[in-house]
Amino acid sequence: MNTSITIEEILTRKHFDLTDIIAGRSGIKRQVKWVHCMEVTQISHLLNGNELILTTGLGWKDCDDTFLSYLRQLIECDAAGLCIEIGANTMAVPQCAIDLANERQFPIILFHEEVPFVEITQDIHSLIINKQYQMISNLESYSQQLNKNLLEIDHYEPILKFLHSYLNVQVILIFNENDIASFPKIKKKTTYQMMADIYEEKRNMDKTVLGQPIRVLGENYAELLICSNGRELTDFDSLILDRTATALAQHLLRELYIEEKKMSEESIWLTNWIEGEYSDEAIRERLAYIDPKMHLDGGIVCICKQHPKYNKNSAKLDGTYFKIMFRTVFEQYGFQIFSMEIHQHLVFILGDNRSSEDWKSRVTSAVDRIMKMDVSGRNRMGLLSIGFGKHVQRLSEIYKSYETARETLLLQDTLPEDNRSIFYQDLHMHRMISLINKHGNLEETVYEYLGPVIEYDKQNNGELMPTLKTYLACNGSKQETSKQLFIVRQTLYHRLEKLEKLLGSDFMRSDKRLGLEFMIFALDFLQYSSRKIRGKYVDKYIGR
Repeated sequence: MNTSITIEEILTRKHFDLTDIIAGRSGIKRQVKWVHCMEVTQISHLLNGNELILTTGLGWKDCDDTFLSYLRQLIECDAAGLCIEIGANTMAVPQCAIDLANERQFPIILFHEEVPFVEITQDIHSLIINKQYQMISNLESYSQQLNKNLLEIDHYEPILKFLHSYLNVQVILIFNENDIASFPKIKKKTTYQMMADIYEEKRNMDKTVLGQPIRVLGENYAELLICSNGRELTDFDSLILDRTATALAQHLLRELYIEEKKMSEESIWLTNWIEGEYSDEAIRERLAYIDPKMHLDGGIVCICKQHPKYNKNSAKLDGTYFKIMFRTVFEQYGFQIFSMEIHQHLVFILGDNRSSEDWKSRVTSAVDRIMKMDVSGRNRMGLLSIGFGKHVQRLSEIYKSYETARETLLLQDTLPEDNRSIFYQDLHMHRMISLINKHGNLEETVYEYLGPVIEYDKQNNGELMPTLKTYLACNGSKQETSKQLFIVRQTLYHRLEKLEKLLGSDFMRSDKRLGLEFMIFALDFLQYSSRKIRGKYVDKYIGR
């Protein structure tokens, strides 16, 4: 499809009969977007690229250095070529300029007779404008046919085939995880080598390669590339590529919705899986039926719940949209996603396609990307609490990850925001505190260790508890403790003496210190959840 005009085509037009190409003949395939008549020699700020320049040489006359500077500016600005009228101002082109033009494949054309520049510009501009109109017409025709095909196909390959047949180029579609499709089909090994060459050429600004990202739900889902064999790709090729990428994005999004609907229909099987009712062999057999290429190395469960205070508001999370967005992002980090809804919570099983060693960093990166996404106002991450269970190696033990994900969400509700984490394995002390709270009297245990300090602060409006907490956090460093508390050393020494009387002079002994630190964690836990100690609210620490 010839939708651009080249210097080669211009040379066949009227007024170019008596011309010579004295340099840069190999560049006659250069595209021409406009024609300028220029006699000034400082022109780099006046050009946008692909202009054909007409001149009489008045600006430099017989000064070779000025002409060479003028030529370099044209080449650096990616002008299409230079036409010089030989006459009173210019009699010849210096050899150094001819050598430079040949080296850079920049055409220099000589008019041996006086020619009307105004008629040349009018003729070529009319040709360019007509080409532009034709390009718009062709683009609209292509888009209509593409949209028609989009309604009839159930796979992306016909779209690639249609693009190839229209532009006669090699088409390559690169999905995340390095999955590659091509048309015409070529061997996978050859494709990878071609990709390496293409990316090298793209870095070198090669004009035989064009790429366009395919964005789904605001994320780069794939990349569509076209590669020509010999000809430069034009603006028209770029527009066709852009329309095709948009069509592919629509098709892929439709597939994601269909896939999500299928997964919802399989929610009964997924619910049984997450409750531990299937063996490892039965699970892998079912997954192989879904996708024979699926080989998972364990997995993690993620639970997302909407905050209760938002349930009555009109601004609710779009569950289907969020599940597709979640799947789109996490698949890029090596996870196979299975989603379901249990008791109005979104539950995801993240089957691990990669090594389990870096699963946490990959999950963190994926969550960060989702947090930053805000497409059409439908991404309401502020409405959600998210909890990830522990990573399990056996798929039949995914129920353990589910249970720990639930516990993660429960702990988030009982912890101050500074101590919260979306990962079960990061909750450390809080998990043990929660366990003691379930199976023992946590209030009594905390009061047994810290009761004297709590009562002293309550009766004397003291600051012993913050002092103890900071002193332990600073590993017994008096200088650092006084610095963090913004008090002088003497005040700190006085408080430490009080703590020794209340807790014993050995309160910094390793085993006792460990117990005190644990109880301080427990006190924070009780403080946030507004629990009681011995039936009385200690307002300063656990009060409402």
